[in-house]
Amino acid sequence: MKTTPPPAPAATSAATSTALANKRNKDNERPLVEDIRFLGRILGDVIREQEGVEAYELIEQIRKLSVAFRRDADHEADKALKRLLKGLSGDQTVSVIRAFTYFSHLANLAEDRHHIRRRAVHERAGDTQEGSIEVAMSRLRWAGISPRVISQTLAQSYVAPVLTAHPTEVQRKSILDAERDIAQLLTARDDIKQRAFPFEGKKDALTPKELAANEAQMRARVMQLWQTRLLRYSKLTVSDEIENALSYYESTFLREIPKLYAEMEELLGSQPVHTFLRMGQWIGGDRDGNPNVSAQTLEYALRRQSEVALRHYLTEVHFLGGELSISALLNRCTPEMEALAESSPDTNEHRKDEPYRRALTGVYARLAATLQDLTGTTAARHAVAPQNAYKTAEEFVADLRVIEASLQAHHGAALTAQRLHPLIRAVEVFGFHLATVDLRQSSDKHEEVVAELLATARVESSYQSLDEAAKRTLLLRLLNDARPLRVHGANYSAHAVAELAIFAMAKEMRSRFGHEAIRHYIISHTETVSDLLEVLLLQKEVGLMQGTLDDKGHSDLIVVPLFETIEDLRNAAPIMREFYQLPGVAELVKRSGCEQDIMLGYSDSNKDGGIFTSNWELYRAEIALVELFDELAKDHKIKLRMFHGRGGTVGRGGGPSYQAILAQPPGTVRGQIRLTEQGEVIGSKYANPEIGRRNLETLVAATLEATLLQPTKSATKAFLDTAAELSQLSMAAYRALVYETPGFTEYFFSSTPLREIAELNIGSRPASRKATQAIEDLRAIPWGFSWGQCRLTLPGWFGFGSAVNSFIEGATPAQSKERLAVLQKMYKQWPFFKTLLSNMDMVMAKSDLALASRYAELVSDTKLRKKIFSAIEAEWHATAHALVLITGEKQRLASNASLQRSIKHRFPYIDPLHHLQVELVRRYRAGIADERVQRGIHISINGIAAGLRNTG
Repeated sequence: MKTTPPPAPAATSAATSTALANKRNKDNERPLVEDIRFLGRILGDVIREQEGVEAYELIEQIRKLSVAFRRDADHEADKALKRLLKGLSGDQTVSVIRAFTYFSHLANLAEDRHHIRRRAVHERAGDTQEGSIEVAMSRLRWAGISPRVISQTLAQSYVAPVLTAHPTEVQRKSILDAERDIAQLLTARDDIKQRAFPFEGKKDALTPKELAANEAQMRARVMQLWQTRLLRYSKLTVSDEIENALSYYESTFLREIPKLYAEMEELLGSQPVHTFLRMGQWIGGDRDGNPNVSAQTLEYALRRQSEVALRHYLTEVHFLGGELSISALLNRCTPEMEALAESSPDTNEHRKDEPYRRALTGVYARLAATLQDLTGTTAARHAVAPQNAYKTAEEFVADLRVIEASLQAHHGAALTAQRLHPLIRAVEVFGFHLATVDLRQSSDKHEEVVAELLATARVESSYQSLDEAAKRTLLLRLLNDARPLRVHGANYSAHAVAELAIFAMAKEMRSRFGHEAIRHYIISHTETVSDLLEVLLLQKEVGLMQGTLDDKGHSDLIVVPLFETIEDLRNAAPIMREFYQLPGVAELVKRSGCEQDIMLGYSDSNKDGGIFTSNWELYRAEIALVELFDELAKDHKIKLRMFHGRGGTVGRGGGPSYQAILAQPPGTVRGQIRLTEQGEVIGSKYANPEIGRRNLETLVAATLEATLLQPTKSATKAFLDTAAELSQLSMAAYRALVYETPGFTEYFFSSTPLREIAELNIGSRPASRKATQAIEDLRAIPWGFSWGQCRLTLPGWFGFGSAVNSFIEGATPAQSKERLAVLQKMYKQWPFFKTLLSNMDMVMAKSDLALASRYAELVSDTKLRKKIFSAIEAEWHATAHALVLITGEKQRLASNASLQRSIKHRFPYIDPLHHLQVELVRRYRAGIADERVQRGIHISINGIAAGLRNTG
């Protein structure tokens, strides 16, 4: 019998729907607003107590005027703000800047907590979010891909985020540590609130006391922040950068990566999850443009990394011994377990019947001896003396596996999940080396060393003047000669000695810490095949390459070309094709592990050709390289792995990693990807352990989806042709401004705080490769960082608006309509294009022309200022209009609610830092350069970078 369907609900008006959505958003945001107000109130109380009521009221006055300037474009507020700032004393200025900087830091912590909170709400509702392992596995199941196939794919995969140190890292470790404590207190506060109404509205009587205790601890930590120096008094050293990076391993990676693996094991059931996710590190081995990196810093980096890993293992083994108090009188163990216990030097009578504890005492003693041997330091605890050090991490894992197998065989499986299994996974991931350290140097530096070796050995007196063909012929002959080039007793230059010492130290470090300790040698500015051969020759000189090209030789380090500029990217595939066509090269790579990493530079290509052209040439280079290696795979099975040199800003390849990986050209991932994590983005991604795990999860999820689902289809010819034309137009517009406009360099150096950034003690690397003011010589990192500080974010969007205008308008009306339709179709159907426009949208939302105009006032040449700022402003509006035309979204961030929320709550408090920074830079350049002015500028740089989060 048919039933009448229920009546359809009354149509909801658009206004009602909007009102409901706004209410829902407001309800969702309430906890965030409460946390920001809570932290702001505590900071205000601390300022009143420490600096006085007048200081607090001054800060409030500046905040209100700044908000009026932003919200209403209030000219009176603008004038009042300028008058007020000019009248501030040096001490007052520093105090106000510190207040807004710390507020930015605290707002970040509240926002991170809210992100975790909202994710938990979604998960409780069964609404798992895109980018999670769970969603990725679900999609794979729906596509009919079995757990066995996923497991096999992971066994052949290699995913590695690589931490780097660059001149935009502005956080001190002391500040990071205090902020981690505050983040934990915010988490605890949430937990207390959740217990407030456990059953039927009855309030937990403990809650008010607990909240008060939590607030007291919070107040102490905020006071600690206020009394802690934000800046360094001395230039940051490489060892300082190493220690900063290691703090993320201690707080996040060592514990969170095993949790991620455990989640995957649960989802894959009986199928094994092979160790495919590892960590990489440049700090201590990256000497491109950094004279402070040496063989000694490389040794220090690996020794300290090893110490962090081993101390973590020692702690876990100690606690494991406390937990595994199982008596042999009550439960049996395997013969292997008995043998491990019997081999232990632990003869304590009280543990005679406790085989697991005795075994772990022995394991601890061996680990303590390993720590002593590898790092020269001693363990914190000693039940017995350190002895019989492990030779490899695999030996250590084998002992842990014996314990695990015995527990599982004798009703103790539940005891393995909490600590033992995560420890085993940690050792498999981190070994005794913690992270793979990459070596990097510029190709011209290698050429200098090779030229000196050849001249001293009287093989070739003028190597650098040879043409490319002659260089290749000579280098191939030398690679097939078993004899070294160095002449005993000869006096080599300091540069040659230092460079060869790095190679020799790499050999020693691999021998001491394992072959995973150093695997990659990256060649910056790779422009020719000889650049690659030179590094093979330098490896051969110290024994990192054994044998010869024509006689079963193999090399320990993967020679990784880095293609950076637009021209380099265009030449990437031809260079690699010629390299592999050389006699013996493909066989050498095959014997050395069948792996070829190729690094693609986002920063320099952007500085060279602008945002659209950079991304397009990267896309084309990847396609060409994949086609080449698909050909090579037929005979040699060499595995290609792309290494993406992404920075924090969109202009340097930044943006959401999940979308970026899925937007890669078809066939370019295949379970293999490395990508850099740089600047203050490391802190925003990994300082909070839970957010750190989520960020790692997105890398894994995206890699799996890109590999097995292959969601990115090949672009149509119409799409490719359109992108090529847009690239040409965009690059022309970008270079017309940056490289062809007279006076642009002067405008840039005057209207941004670049000079002041260069003087900051925020990195061990100089801001420029050469002592010039040429844009070409400026490192890409401070270039992008400076545009973020003045809120123009120019590298993330400039040129696209002009390109779209020319593309559409340079045709008949009918053709213009068709061309716009193609662009709109590209946005809907092509992930590369959609992701690129989404990132531009994000960057433009973070830009602010009104604030940027304040920085432009620092340019003394009025005519030059008006000319260049007007051009930038016109392009900004053109790009904004182009985004509206193509995406149909009239508001910035229409599809990114979380970032919209972030900007809404954060930016009114960053704005005062910009106003203050401009005022102080003006004073500094006028000769008022006392310590307080410099300190104020530097703190404002810190606060703005922290507030914008992905500016470096």
